[in-house]
Amino acid sequence: MPSDPSALLQSGAARHAAGDLAGAEHFYRQVLKRRPQDANAHNLLGVLARQRGDVAGALRHTERALAVAPEQAAFLANRGAALAEAGRLPEAIAMLRAALARRPEDAVALRNLGQALCALGDPQAALAPLEAATRLAPGVPEPLLALAHARREAGDKAGAAEAARVALTTADATLAEQVRFLLAALGEDDAPIRAPAAYVRDLFDQFAPRFETELMDRLGYRTPELLAALLTEAGIAPRRTLRVLDLGCGTGLSGLALAPFARRLEGLDLSPRMLAEARRRPLYDALHEADLLEWLPTRPAAFDLIAAADVLNYLGDLAPALAAIAAALTPGGHVAFSVEAGEGAPFALAEAMRYRHDPVHVAGLATAAGLTLVAQRAGVLRMERGAPVEGALFLLSR
Repeated sequence: MPSDPSALLQSGAARHAAGDLAGAEHFYRQVLKRRPQDANAHNLLGVLARQRGDVAGALRHTERALAVAPEQAAFLANRGAALAEAGRLPEAIAMLRAALARRPEDAVALRNLGQALCALGDPQAALAPLEAATRLAPGVPEPLLALAHARREAGDKAGAAEAARVALTTADATLAEQVRFLLAALGEDDAPIRAPAAYVRDLFDQFAPRFETELMDRLGYRTPELLAALLTEAGIAPRRTLRVLDLGCGTGLSGLALAPFARRLEGLDLSPRMLAEARRRPLYDALHEADLLEWLPTRPAAFDLIAAADVLNYLGDLAPALAAIAAALTPGGHVAFSVEAGEGAPFALAEAMRYRHDPVHVAGLATAAGLTLVAQRAGVLRMERGAPVEGALFLLSR
């Protein structure tokens, strides 16, 4: 191993570029042993932490890098990206703009700025940086997909579809699946039977740090409380006697409503960052990172109660999910869930990229899965763009 810090840094960067994150970290930390305030080592450790999903580590190292070199554009850009991933969007936007003032042709910083503006609820302002990012990185699909989403949120369906089609020409298989899903939501393609798992995971990973503030403060989210009320109205008392599964547990908001019913409470989610937030709450006896259609069949007759608050909106055909839920319930067990309400077609993919389901069709699928309807209610699940999201709440028994 070289002893010179500059040589160590170069060795770490080479390992980093080759995808050896552990090897890169080792060399960067050797640099810091010799030069504790080395800004490049801290910045690269910040990049590495972001790649691992370690938001706290990314914030710590990017702050230290900037403390040494506050005018360095690359450090400002990396700090802005870390702040965005932490959900600190106004700070992220200011930092990314500072980076771009020093290095205006940074396509990655432009894309990050556009996505942060979009996440903050200003898709119109996001268009200029995202369009610039696509010009600076022609043929790169990620900025094009980000631009497509911003145009969709700004109300430009035709422009969104145009950007998505261009992204599709160079996207790999995983990204192409997400692009096609967007095109389907725009009415440009046939809707698949479910949202791509990678799309759902990425969506909620990005959403995790600001999830509760967004839902509770801005969107008036009510589904967990509505489901808990449906349970008590049906005579299922909150006596902490049941083995409960919180399906799509997210940060644990639904767990707060379910805990009074649970002797043992488990949570399941696709998003590791959502699960990291849920672990901060002393609610769950176990948390699992998995796809519900893959995980539920491994737990036959394991739960007395399964609850799914705003989870089935990301599945179109609910027959496999309801069958899997029924099999995971004990005889006499219950499932409580919500769907966004539609009518006519059994299910339809909305422009908001969630499925709406005809409640009559859902009831029929439940019967076919061996579930008996105990109670059904209509209700407003939350607000979206100033309008109520109408839903249907179901309580079924095995």
